[in-house]
Amino acid sequence: MFDPLWKSALGLLTGIIFGVLLQKGRVAKFHVIVGQFLFRDWTVVKIMGTAVVVGSVGIYALLPSEAVSLHIKPLVWVGVVGGGICFGVGMAIFGYCPGTGVAACGEGRRDAMVGVLGMLLGAGLYVSSYPQLSGLLQSGGDAGRVTLPESTDTSPWLWIVGLCLLAIAGFAFLAWRSRGASLRRQDESRRHDATRSDEKPRPDEKPRTVRAQR
Repeated sequence: MFDPLWKSALGLLTGIIFGVLLQKGRVAKFHVIVGQFLFRDWTVVKIMGTAVVVGSVGIYALLPSEAVSLHIKPLVWVGVVGGGICFGVGMAIFGYCPGTGVAACGEGRRDAMVGVLGMLLGAGLYVSSYPQLSGLLQSGGDAGRVTLPESTDTSPWLWIVGLCLLAIAGFAFLAWRSRGASLRRQDESRRHDATRSDEKPRPDEKPRTVRAQR
């Protein structure tokens, strides 16, 4: 039922490394995550996309050596869709996802501590009410423990390569978009400076005086 101790220790180590990278990448900042929701700051997408790609390659590369093991959850449609909606609403209100919320707690942020406490209470409430909710969760069907490679009878590496290509294309697009925005800001700044310089009086120009009419 449980993995060996050395696997748990490896998971703890990689979790610590991931948390450090989250903190160094400034993803555990409230304004960074809000900026992602407003499509102004794409730091979250870049870091999480990189984590998904690196994690996919690492897990399937280590599977033959049994250094890692897959724990695939059943595809319960109502649970997945309902859980995704609750997750999105909670992240929009809280300003953190579970991982970044814990990382923010490590930074001493009190708002994150309150949110993590709410997550723990919500998880406990779900576990206690699961016998009453199981019927509702199963009402939409249960597809079982399936994966995309198994469903399409293809190699997992085919999907991983496609994921890597998609990530590269996405990063290239974001870099191009960021460069275009930077050039537009520079042009606006130059036009603004030019307008201000035109409004300044010349050194040889005498200031105009307006005489009051009697």
